[in-house]
Amino acid sequence: MKNKYIISSASLIILAALQLNAQSTSDTTDPKPGNSRFMLRGYSDATFQSNDEESTFGNARFIPVFLYQQSDKLFYEGELEFAYEDGEVEIAIEYANFYYSLAPNVHLRAGKILVPFGIFFDRLHPSWINRLPTNPLGYGHDGLLPTADLGIELRGASYLGNMKFNYSLYTTNGPRIEDGEGEAEEVGMIKHESSLDNNNNKSIGGRLGIFPLKDQSLEIGFSALSAKLGDRDSDLENIGAFLYAIDWTFVRKLSFLGGIVDLKGQLNFINIDDQTYEVEEDSVTETYSFTNKSNTSFFQLGYRPTFGNSQFVKNLELVGRYSTLNTPEEAPWETESSQLTLGLNYWIDWRTAIKFAYQMENITGGHAEDGEEPEELDVNTFYLQWTLGF
Repeated sequence: MKNKYIISSASLIILAALQLNAQSTSDTTDPKPGNSRFMLRGYSDATFQSNDEESTFGNARFIPVFLYQQSDKLFYEGELEFAYEDGEVEIAIEYANFYYSLAPNVHLRAGKILVPFGIFFDRLHPSWINRLPTNPLGYGHDGLLPTADLGIELRGASYLGNMKFNYSLYTTNGPRIEDGEGEAEEVGMIKHESSLDNNNNKSIGGRLGIFPLKDQSLEIGFSALSAKLGDRDSDLENIGAFLYAIDWTFVRKLSFLGGIVDLKGQLNFINIDDQTYEVEEDSVTETYSFTNKSNTSFFQLGYRPTFGNSQFVKNLELVGRYSTLNTPEEAPWETESSQLTLGLNYWIDWRTAIKFAYQMENITGGHAEDGEEPEELDVNTFYLQWTLGF
């Protein structure tokens, strides 16, 4: 039944795409040599961090973004990341996809895409756009939320009366579940960014964003993703996951505050089917059974005093972010964490900034033995980051 649903959904997307393409009145596709265009963009950053455990220049990254326009309708984009960290150079493909314009406000892309689950990775992850040197809890390549995946997406925008909205529908290889064979302490954890699909199902998801105000200063988004996680022909094959999120963005010049207010946030909920896991480690079999529900959130507020007379003051930006992460009780990766990050940015120009930030993180976690309290850890870290977009 699941496979039939996926095939039907994919067929509807393809038929809609063909119909919209047929309705497009201005087909200017012209692949002649000399008509195509290539552009190199991207960003780079270098970060220093200091806390009680270490004081170090943490990493340096060079992230080129390759943009190629074959015609007015066919476009390609790809992002590479070169990072020097812990004495080694790491190379990764963040995303690489074809982008085809079916109609002026309808686009199809395929390849490795940034998954539009909320707003952070799809819009805010580049360091010159992210107002702080770190990511919120639960986000990142090892986080509980999707970042990028192989698949196909239909996205667009339109109006419902006078209200603008945008949408995204996608199907990807989807996440998997950690069975404990590789990482015993992560058994039952959802894992994203798998290179190959581990079963015969595909994840299906989407996001709807609405702009309820006339000046479009406020966007409210709703995201959802459904997937099967287990390896094919395994005991965990039929474990399913349902993720949903609510996000918001409010950006407006407020004269009584003398500047621009930038408010962003996202609430995320991860629900995985209950399952009893057996893990063998050092010839001992451990059994774990827990309600596999997690949640994570972030609330961010920025202020830039753009109405002042001093250019130095106008180039400053104050940022604060509060983030939480709560994972299942009795899981070996149980945690209840919170993070408060306060930052001051100086914008040399519109895409080059020096960031100062102080992050206070409280981590309570670990699968405690009977009668023991989970370990609690406080980590306070100072960050200095120079970032630029090019």
